[in-house]
Amino acid sequence: MIKSPLTRFIVLALAWLPVTFAIWYFASPILLWPVELLVDLVARTGFADLIRSVDLAAAVVVFTTTLRPGSAQAGGAVSVDVNMLLYAFGLPLFAALTLAARQRGWWRLLALGYVVLLPFIAWGVLADFLKNIAITSSPLIASQTGFSGWQREVIAFAFQFGSLILPTVVPAIVWVLTHRPFLERLRNPRVVQRSE
Repeated sequence: MIKSPLTRFIVLALAWLPVTFAIWYFASPILLWPVELLVDLVARTGFADLIRSVDLAAAVVVFTTTLRPGSAQAGGAVSVDVNMLLYAFGLPLFAALTLAARQRGWWRLLALGYVVLLPFIAWGVLADFLKNIAITSSPLIASQTGFSGWQREVIAFAFQFGSLILPTVVPAIVWVLTHRPFLERLRNPRVVQRSE
């Protein structure tokens, strides 16, 4: 029997991780559907001149743009696929930590964390799309976007921030903010002993 509350929490979190990641992976089309709606809303509002449609294929957002792959007379349009799983792996991480903490009202905390994390996932998806059309695409396609040099720098920063920082840091911050009583009990084990 594990005596230390911290050790017990770590073991439980590690045990929950494979379960939450499996659920997240297989349920991602349903779990990430609200992200696609949010991305669609922001893309059509902020980049209406670049976006023709935003569709969902499993966990992949497909952006069909008004950009042409060749000259203006050439047919066809540029489409960009963005895998939302790359930006949503904080969801199962948050879920595993929440379930391991075994705090009362855990299902409310899961729902709250889910809702709070959605805009940050959308940030990563949109930044990935913009990076693809404005920075990593061919000069012919990138020139059609009309983005200036400083705007490309902002897009590059948004992509780096959305892919490297937000998916891991935001779930941890949300978890800490929603589990303060649990963290207090870890810090002062005597409170746990008196309450049990």
